[in-house]
Amino acid sequence: MKHTIRTWIFPLALSLAGFTALSLVPNTPTHAAQTLPEFTELVKKYRPAVVNISTTQKQTQTRLNLPKQFGMPDVPEDSPFHDFFRRFFDEEGVEEFETHSLGSGFITSKDGYIISNHHVVKDADEIIVRLGDRREFEADVIGVDEKSDIALLKIDADNLPTVELGVGEEVEVGEWVLAIGSPFGFDHSVTAGIVSAKGRNLPKENYVPFIQTDVAINPGNSGGPLFNLDGKVIGVNAQIFSRSGGFMGLSFAIPIDVAMDVANQIREQGHVSRGWLGVLVQDVTRELAESFGMEKPMGALVAKVLPESPAARAGFEVGDVVLEFNGSSIRHSSDLPPLVGRSKIGSRAPMKVLRNGKSKTLNVVIEELPEDDDLQLAANGKANTAANSRLGLTVRDLTSEQQKEYGVEEQGGVLVEKIEEGPAHDAGIQDGDIILRINSEEIKDALQLKEIIKELPSGKAIPILIQRRGNPLFLALKIAE
Repeated sequence: MKHTIRTWIFPLALSLAGFTALSLVPNTPTHAAQTLPEFTELVKKYRPAVVNISTTQKQTQTRLNLPKQFGMPDVPEDSPFHDFFRRFFDEEGVEEFETHSLGSGFITSKDGYIISNHHVVKDADEIIVRLGDRREFEADVIGVDEKSDIALLKIDADNLPTVELGVGEEVEVGEWVLAIGSPFGFDHSVTAGIVSAKGRNLPKENYVPFIQTDVAINPGNSGGPLFNLDGKVIGVNAQIFSRSGGFMGLSFAIPIDVAMDVANQIREQGHVSRGWLGVLVQDVTRELAESFGMEKPMGALVAKVLPESPAARAGFEVGDVVLEFNGSSIRHSSDLPPLVGRSKIGSRAPMKVLRNGKSKTLNVVIEELPEDDDLQLAANGKANTAANSRLGLTVRDLTSEQQKEYGVEEQGGVLVEKIEEGPAHDAGIQDGDIILRINSEEIKDALQLKEIIKELPSGKAIPILIQRRGNPLFLALKIAE
């Protein structure tokens, strides 16, 4: 009897528990559905304006000329191995072949202007644009800009569907976004996610403050649009970060403001003009912030001022920390290049800098970035030597030929010959570095450096400017008490 009663009570208890749980959250599924974004109408409306781009590149390769005793095997022409052997045993010559690639784009005007990526159409001999209704057109390249990775194409068609453009600067981290493109050739695939970060600076990409998302992007998505929930394009999908070659949760899009500025310049003047300041900057680390008397790391530290540049004419000095550009705060060094690049040529921009612990405003007239981008950072003996046990390094004076070779005729500097355990090693100084200045004092020769080192305070971080492999770099030097 006891067993029967328990058996009867147990399912009753489960039923009551289940009833209670359902009573407490009766609308959970409905509530969750209401909070998730709805993309179907957006896709129906704007997918027709997204295009698939396929390119053909003609390439050549030289056939191998083998010795005559290695003759072509007697293989029938209809054999699958005939072409394989022919490549190796035919006479030497140039063989032409074609390669193909895929990408995406979107239509911005009814008369056929299309935005895509530069790397999608680079070196293409033929570009075919396929619309959502399966019509195909051969596209002309109106212009490209390698620095922003934007290409402007044109097809001969009218009354085309177009996208609606948004404002990249209004993008909020955490908002939902959607991408449409052709990953691996699968036309008009739709993927969604959120904005992970704004203003990302990627290696060798100084002029684009990328939008980072977790939207699934793969080869073939490049050049396609990134939409917000209002159906407006806020970016051009361009890159992924991956160790596998496929999507790993890190995607990057070019803000639509940047893309359209480039496209409009290409249409109006045939090329893209960018503002130029003429400085090489680096981030301010915690140790460097301490050495400059700053409460926290921020700003862009000027490591080099190029001669005859707008910055040089405005009075910039090595060691200045740029805190504001034309009213915009500079938190990281990567914030400065995009702001300068998008500035109007000939405009005057006030810049707030920190110099020797004091705030100072410099007014710079923005000039056009020279075509020779080697200026980007042309940052690139005497017999006297001096060993210093206080820092743990040995330095040598530079000959006039070495100064010219290293590009330091004006700065001077000394060459680091040997590094031992000590403050210099701890600061990151290496053999072959050129020490240009310590604690705001320019270094002219080894003997001067030796005298300066004697006076350096202990227990305090001191900024030291070096040149390494052609590039200037600030380090924080600290001598133990």
